[in-house]
Amino acid sequence: MPAVEGTPIWFELNATDQDAAQAFYQAITGWCVAPSPMSEHGGYRIAEADGRPVAGIRQTMPEAPGLPGWVVYLATRDVDATVSRVVDLGGRIRFGPVDIPHVGRFVMVSDPQDVVFALMAATSPGESRAFGPVPLGMEQTLGHGVWIELATPDPEAAFAFYGALFGWEKLGAMPMGGMGEYAFIGRGDLRPGAVMSSAAIGAPSRWNWYVHVADIDAALATVRDKGGTVLQGPDPIPGGSYSANIADPSGNRLGLAGPRQAA
Repeated sequence: MPAVEGTPIWFELNATDQDAAQAFYQAITGWCVAPSPMSEHGGYRIAEADGRPVAGIRQTMPEAPGLPGWVVYLATRDVDATVSRVVDLGGRIRFGPVDIPHVGRFVMVSDPQDVVFALMAATSPGESRAFGPVPLGMEQTLGHGVWIELATPDPEAAFAFYGALFGWEKLGAMPMGGMGEYAFIGRGDLRPGAVMSSAAIGAPSRWNWYVHVADIDAALATVRDKGGTVLQGPDPIPGGSYSANIADPSGNRLGLAGPRQAA
């Protein structure tokens, strides 16, 4: 059946060097990355975990400058109708809409605070397995996305925008002292992530996503060994695991989440 509106269904890296990006992320996440077997996809590379597609690595598109490194794709049943609502709500179109052969229709947009994300209506009615539920360990999610996170200069405006777009509500919050609050988002059984103030935490405005790794300390050691940077963490999260944020050697940011295996 089609994914619920607003469900994260894909993650994509705009890379200046696909080979370097592939080598780095394979080492960190355990992904198996290979070019798409379909020639129409123009060298697009697909990352799999447990044989299931999770993310893509594309060459940076000259026709769409200014897109961030990692982009979060959110599900919609009708790309054109939803993008019309994005514009009506104060967002803008950044690229598309366009059809991807054998995959679906997508568009890159930005919200009223200029944070980029993508909308996609998949051709196949099957459910995407790129995103798995939290808490970690409930099912096999190693290498999959397990959380999304919006850092925005105006959390209240973001709630209004995404609420109107997907029906998301504020489902509680965790106070962070002088950094404001970490407010959980979702609707019904879909609780994909949280919203926080980019100004309060001193971070770039962006959609982030977290990959489940088997050992957070080992993953961060590999990040450093492969030329990346650990920006934050590891910090404890509910359920006994830890989270961290990293930057790859090109500066693209990503979240990691997983247990500590060391005694």
